[in-house]
Amino acid sequence: MTVAVVLFTSNLRLHDNPPLHTAIGAADEVVPLFVLDEDIADSGFGVPNRRAFLADCLRDLDAGLRDRGGRLVIRSGRPAEEVCRVAAEVSAHDVYTAAGVTAYAHLREERLRTALEAQGRRLHVHDGVVTAVAPGAVTPTGSGSDHFAVFTPYFRRWSGEPVREAFPAPRAVRVPDGPGSEAVPSRTAVPGVAEGLAPGGETEARKRFTAWLRHGITEYEDLHDDLAGDATSRFSPHLHFGTLSPVEVIHRARAAGGAGADAFVRQVCWRDFHHQVLAARPAAAHADYRARQDRWRTERSAADEIEAWKEGLTGYPVVDAAMRQLRHEGWMHNRGRLLTASFLAKTLYVDWRIGARHFLDLLVDGDVANNQLNWQWVAGTGTDSRPNRVLNPVLQGKRYDPEGAYVRRWVPELSGIEGGAVHEPWKLTGLDRARYDYPEPVVELAEGLARFKEARGLS
Repeated sequence: MTVAVVLFTSNLRLHDNPPLHTAIGAADEVVPLFVLDEDIADSGFGVPNRRAFLADCLRDLDAGLRDRGGRLVIRSGRPAEEVCRVAAEVSAHDVYTAAGVTAYAHLREERLRTALEAQGRRLHVHDGVVTAVAPGAVTPTGSGSDHFAVFTPYFRRWSGEPVREAFPAPRAVRVPDGPGSEAVPSRTAVPGVAEGLAPGGETEARKRFTAWLRHGITEYEDLHDDLAGDATSRFSPHLHFGTLSPVEVIHRARAAGGAGADAFVRQVCWRDFHHQVLAARPAAAHADYRARQDRWRTERSAADEIEAWKEGLTGYPVVDAAMRQLRHEGWMHNRGRLLTASFLAKTLYVDWRIGARHFLDLLVDGDVANNQLNWQWVAGTGTDSRPNRVLNPVLQGKRYDPEGAYVRRWVPELSGIEGGAVHEPWKLTGLDRARYDYPEPVVELAEGLARFKEARGLS
């Protein structure tokens, strides 16, 4: 009787799970294992919103395994130690897991392989699980570079790359009786969770994705930037935790067809793009990908402005609305992310790492590759071909929330201002202005722009 161990990381699903699929085909029994990693201070279970969502995912994964005759084994500790301990308990020779792209994921894999080999065991690492196309699978022709630094040429090559077929969920999962497990965590035991946090788990993900393919994808191209319309897919948390497979998502979206599907697949490509950049340059998680010799303002020099930004009290309604959505839902509309990041990094000229850290503290989809590299893109230190672009929050608000519905939803103190006038409450006069308990702008836009241009040597 042969036994294999499957270490789940960011692939908390039964459908299209190559490590699980391969292990079941290679061994008589498998141990589906998840390790609550004590070495990760900034972990999916260390931040309340991600910890709660993770609990949903693990509970749903365990239920799915039990429906197939198996169960999920949960341990706490260091992954290498716990995996080796479980492998020894069941006399497993092979361990299967998914490849990651962060510096820590690489370190975890190295430690795990070393520890297993010391026991005479083997580690099998699968690419194309967390992303649709594995990082490094496509590289610029003739340039000698190990990754694409610009999205458009990457998208062209990525679009022509064959995407493997998705694996079906296993019909049965045979798990040996031996290995003990900790209790499956519950979101109700997690303090400090955002009131509007969405539920997690593969069952929820697949239900939402099927419904969205029927009713949402056709309008995606036209409406995904509409703040009030809330027509984005909202699948980023499920892709982050791996309750949806990017491979299956692409196949099903392309099968649906149309401009909306094409636009959606392009966004999935952006996710792969950022993962291949980070895989090649792990330091980009904390260091400028392309340094601009910025002399950023910090918590010491811009404490009041940073706090106003975090609390949604900058005096710019669309920025404040997005920041309040983040605090309430643990999620933010994609256009809101661009606006709030540009406001902090460009208008306030605050170090992008401060904003990225705050987002990771609250976002349920807080993904190092997407979060850090999107922040760098906006800050002009990343892959943006126009690093000095500055988004005007007033103009952006009027364009993407023309009637002001998004602002009024999240900034209720301005709900009495009708139409697009809500984006410029400072233009109200006399008693009209006095009746709204809303702050004055923390900085004039012209002043912020002039400061940024001077700092970048553009003035």
